[in-house]
Amino acid sequence: MPSSADRTAADSAGRLRRLGEWCARHAVVVVVLWLVGLGALHGLQNSFGGTYSDDFSLPGTQSDKGKQVLQANAPAAGGTGAQVVLHDARGPLTGVQPQVNQAVAALQQLPHVLSASNPLPAAGQPPTGALSADGTIGYITVKFNVTPSTLGHAYVAQVDTAVAPLRAAGVQVEYGGPLGELARPETRDFTSEAIGFAVAVVVLLIGFGSLIAAGLPLLTALISVIVGLSCLSLVAIAFTFASVSPTLATMIGLGVGIDYALFLITRHRQLVMDGEEPAVAAGRAVATSGRAVLVSGCTVIVALAGLYVSRVSFIGKLGAAAAVTVVTAVLGALTLVPALLGLIGRRIDRFHVRTPVAEGTGGPGGQAQGGWHRYAQRVERRPWWFLVGGVVVVGVLAIPLFSIRLGHIGDGADPTSFTDRRAFDLISTGFGPGANGPLTVVVDQTAVPAQDRAALAANLQKALTGVPGAASISPPQPTGNGEVLVATAISTTAPQDAGTTRLFNHLKDDALPQAVAGTQAKAYLTGTTAAQVDFLELISARLAGIIAVVVGLAFVIILIVFRGLLVALKAAVLNLLSIAASYGVVVAVFQWGWGGPALGVSGTVPIESYVPMMMFAIVFGLSMDYEIFLLSRVHEAWERTGDSKGSVAHGLEITARVITCAALIMVSVFAAFVLSDNIVVKMLGLGLAVSVLVDATVVRLLLVPAVMTLLGSRAWWLPAWLDRLLPHVDTEG
Repeated sequence: MPSSADRTAADSAGRLRRLGEWCARHAVVVVVLWLVGLGALHGLQNSFGGTYSDDFSLPGTQSDKGKQVLQANAPAAGGTGAQVVLHDARGPLTGVQPQVNQAVAALQQLPHVLSASNPLPAAGQPPTGALSADGTIGYITVKFNVTPSTLGHAYVAQVDTAVAPLRAAGVQVEYGGPLGELARPETRDFTSEAIGFAVAVVVLLIGFGSLIAAGLPLLTALISVIVGLSCLSLVAIAFTFASVSPTLATMIGLGVGIDYALFLITRHRQLVMDGEEPAVAAGRAVATSGRAVLVSGCTVIVALAGLYVSRVSFIGKLGAAAAVTVVTAVLGALTLVPALLGLIGRRIDRFHVRTPVAEGTGGPGGQAQGGWHRYAQRVERRPWWFLVGGVVVVGVLAIPLFSIRLGHIGDGADPTSFTDRRAFDLISTGFGPGANGPLTVVVDQTAVPAQDRAALAANLQKALTGVPGAASISPPQPTGNGEVLVATAISTTAPQDAGTTRLFNHLKDDALPQAVAGTQAKAYLTGTTAAQVDFLELISARLAGIIAVVVGLAFVIILIVFRGLLVALKAAVLNLLSIAASYGVVVAVFQWGWGGPALGVSGTVPIESYVPMMMFAIVFGLSMDYEIFLLSRVHEAWERTGDSKGSVAHGLEITARVITCAALIMVSVFAAFVLSDNIVVKMLGLGLAVSVLVDATVVRLLLVPAVMTLLGSRAWWLPAWLDRLLPHVDTEG
């Protein structure tokens, strides 16, 4: 009598089969529903869609506490600062003082502006410090009550109007910091997507020979991604997502969308070639490969949800944004793909460039055993050679990882076509690179008796004198109500450099605690740069927890699906190896500068603090696609024959073509994003491309067959008590 787990799996497979058949037999209805949904969501997005901004809100950190102290005691100084940088190549800016005064007054009147400071001193007043030694470069510091990047691109037009008199007088005006990020052009470059799609077409034509079969995965993935991005834009009305979110969602959505559709279409075509009626074949494909797609999609979503372990909403929302397009990719694979397959029927191979092929054949008990089967047999004969070779390749690629330096990528690495990059260069020329990221010292002396405040100010001045790594630190000045002392520290290095982080840590951990020791005063470092360093330290401290959670998820999911302790352990360890290799390549290219300039990166840059965390969650999820697809066939053969070595050969033989094509497509999609102007997108694109390439070649072709061969039947061992505790999941129905 079948067990309850068997009955549950059969019921689930039956529901999926019925769903696939219904979609295939009612293709016009399904396609129309998708197109209507696509149009409606896109229209709603254009009319009501939210905006994206990089709001690093870190409640509870010392930079956030310092900001709150400033906002409470000096509202005009406590907002988010940005620079309007001025440069007059003809001579000192004092020659256009009326226009500077007019621009400052106009900026102060803009919505959300708390204050705008004039770089030119009034008659008889000392220099403001915002004018270069030769007087040709200056900057207006504008304080906003919100992060400027949340204001929408239309706000830039108001700023342009305010500074128009300066531009009319021949002064170069550039926007720095978050205002500069807002002022970047809103143009959307589709080059990356176009290149990824072009490579995908070529790969699919070579791999499967059929023009229609090559176009279907691309079409369904594109529709699914557009629907997902529209949904994300509508969700962004209520929640703040980072500016990189739609690009990240596009990368992941296209990659998994093409993969999932490819898995289903490959199984469907083989069934049609075997004589099945197209609608029945579509139903069976959804019941089998569709179940693997469902399990893989859920795995990717669970991995992305694991980013919330960081307890940083900015990071968690990045994972949530990517998960939206994963959901629509799964829905598209399970409904739109079978509908189009039913609509096309047996005409799927009508237009072909060579003899169409689908899945491989052969394996234990089969007659045809192709090249991949023979390759697996070679691995069986010398498993240790293949294992050592794979580990050496991964080890060499991972070497740069040991020198990784996390940080924040500053405006100095952006293309010179960006106004924030030009502002960065002007400030560096006029005031030194550290002036692009000042650190604001805030000392709350509310609890200090009035008679002791003079001594506190003197101690603070002494502690801030001669600080290593500081180009200058202004004398502490009390706020208007006298409750807070404020000073500005300028590093000798750019905000993204390690020297600025060292200065931050020295001030926070040594100089400021020493200055307020023995008093009731509380000292903080705040400002954009301080918040970025706090963010870095927070992420660095929690990265190990993210890795532990994701590796644990990998182990548990594989254990549940394939019922083998050593198989699950192997999957977790190999995930670590492939991600280490991709980390190493990213460090070599961006931090060491090996090829960074060729990718449009100006100089060497640290690894953006949240990139390793994002890569780990995403790579885990994506690698599960191939792991589940390959191991499901190996496990199927093992249960049928009991031949552990032959089962590995069978799994490689029947899945090699589709996994190779899927991996090449995903690599091309990710690699194309290195053309983006956003350096974080470049990092993610290169890192994900390398990880998928390593996973589909070194891991799947060298390490997996070698390890599975060495483990033999022990790979599938599971204690009886644990087998009873674990739920049953049948990936192939």
